[in-house]
Amino acid sequence: MGANKEEEKLARVRLNFFACYKSDWLLRLIGLHGGAADLLKLSPSEIAAEGGVMPETAQRLAAQTAAADPEKEMLAAEKAGVSVLTALDEGYPELLKNIYDPPLVLYVRGKLAPVPAAAIVGTRKATAYGLRTAARLARELAESGVAVASGLARGIDTAAHKAAVEARGCTWAALGSGLNDIYPGENRKLAERIVETGGALVSEFPMNKGPLPSNFPRRNRIISGLTLATVVVEGGFESGALITARFALDQGREVLAVPGPVDSPVSRGPNYFIKNGAAPVENSGDIVACFPPEYLFGIRTAASEPVKSPSEAALKGVSPDALEAYRVIEASDAGLSADELTAKLAWQVQRAAAALFELETSSLLISRGGRFNAV
Repeated sequence: MGANKEEEKLARVRLNFFACYKSDWLLRLIGLHGGAADLLKLSPSEIAAEGGVMPETAQRLAAQTAAADPEKEMLAAEKAGVSVLTALDEGYPELLKNIYDPPLVLYVRGKLAPVPAAAIVGTRKATAYGLRTAARLARELAESGVAVASGLARGIDTAAHKAAVEARGCTWAALGSGLNDIYPGENRKLAERIVETGGALVSEFPMNKGPLPSNFPRRNRIISGLTLATVVVEGGFESGALITARFALDQGREVLAVPGPVDSPVSRGPNYFIKNGAAPVENSGDIVACFPPEYLFGIRTAASEPVKSPSEAALKGVSPDALEAYRVIEASDAGLSADELTAKLAWQVQRAAAALFELETSSLLISRGGRFNAV
């Protein structure tokens, strides 16, 4: 390799601006030509002739990389408190490095702690059952010392991240956008809490890259690539969660699934995986049990303990009214409307509304169709 390590890293950051083209293709070209810096010295015709790519592709590669400014990108990352890693750097995660098409560049805000991790993924259109189960599994994993990875999307991802944060555990969010453009917008505060509590935000996309639809399927391979196992909580056959699970299988990682009602459209995905050999999940012990032995040291599993939902720590922080309202809602399988809760407790409307507001802002309730369900 003709370039020094810093020059080679900047060259890879520059190459990563090529519309984040499939990294296995770029890594093949880098290997073929002895390094990213050497690849960038070639003309489009040389790349096309020696790299087995179409002349039009080689022309676009040359044009887009010439327009990129890796030094400016590195300054933007530094300003945002983001580490920029390539496979040349010591901090690049080993599990991710070993997948078929690892990210050419990995942006990390926060800390990717050297702990075993599991992915919890599922649909954005989750049911109360799915949200409750995702939160419980994430909380159990976090409390046992296992990192929880997901995609910061609405629904199951959000429930998993929030529960891990509230348990003061470690959670990693892989984004389908650059780290200067957190998506979805309503999860920006959650993203900050993830970093503040010792977790990390990760992306392979340049800092200011927007959340294009084509980014998310590629994002999913990072979620599975960072982890030892992927748990599908809910998702139809078209769900991105199933894409993540298929990536996990391709990467030689474990896939598990939460069994769901046979008449629920969002349980088709996990039930399909179970029918085809995936292990069913009831608690975090089922997930940890599939980890290779060398990753089990230090994990505090409590699979035999009774399930608690939500964490006692979260409930201890609410007022007596909020706790009483929570217990009533928790006991109702179908959830309760505000009017039904008011009637059951024989409270004034304002008192019930205050309790509901407190529980929602504490992430202990979800609301759908005018009904409240416990998380």
